[in-house]
Amino acid sequence: MSQHSDINPSVDAIQSDVEQRRDDQISADDSKHIRIVNTFMKRRTHMNKNAELALTAPEFAHYLVNNSFGDGNLDGINDLRALFADSPNGSDAPLTLEIGFGLGDSFIEMAAAEPSRNFVGIEVHEPGIGKCAYMAGTQALTNVKIINGDAIQLLKQLPENHIDRIQLYFPDPWQKKRHYKRRFVSPERMAIVTRSLKQGGWFHTATDWEHYAFWMLEVLDGFAGLSNQAGAGNFTDRPDFRPMTKFERRGLERGHGVWDLIYIKD
Repeated sequence: MSQHSDINPSVDAIQSDVEQRRDDQISADDSKHIRIVNTFMKRRTHMNKNAELALTAPEFAHYLVNNSFGDGNLDGINDLRALFADSPNGSDAPLTLEIGFGLGDSFIEMAAAEPSRNFVGIEVHEPGIGKCAYMAGTQALTNVKIINGDAIQLLKQLPENHIDRIQLYFPDPWQKKRHYKRRFVSPERMAIVTRSLKQGGWFHTATDWEHYAFWMLEVLDGFAGLSNQAGAGNFTDRPDFRPMTKFERRGLERGHGVWDLIYIKD
């Protein structure tokens, strides 16, 4: 755990950016109706045979909530708990939503480690969706569902106080200042996220980009309705339930930092 002021003496340089966005914070009641700039850029990437199989073979279909190819139509997806009504856990089990799970390695590892918890992952890249479904199928997991589409749009459609944990690991840092508006952690988007969390629920994020780490710390510490689990101004140690990826391990070996933040809904 680290103190805000000790780690990054340049944090004041981003204070004004954060405060400007904080002034634009919207209420949770209005958050379902505002249009927000996308936080992702959909890229064409190579799809291996296993991923393609999982997107087309019927034995993997029950993991895929909507159309895995195409535009990620989210029509009708307004209750994540209902997706598990016929599963061994049922719809009342603790529910985790991971936003942007990439290729799904750590997402599936977490789901396998906590079989009594239900996991929903949302992603926009078909190769990652396919690989994630393939891994879930080969491990015969019954607590995983995968959605293709925009997480913010999905969250707008969900009930209030619906999710126990929302995870956002290594999001695009959008490094150029003119792209800061695309960063996921902003007052506008956190109003949407917080609305969907249960009281006492967690928002957990991690990044290996220092500027974004302190950006998130400033935004989240100043956001009404969330409390920093580690105390205001502090990052938290990586919790055991978040697997360390090979890229994270490689970065740490090269001296790169990784910052975790966990916030609890008041």
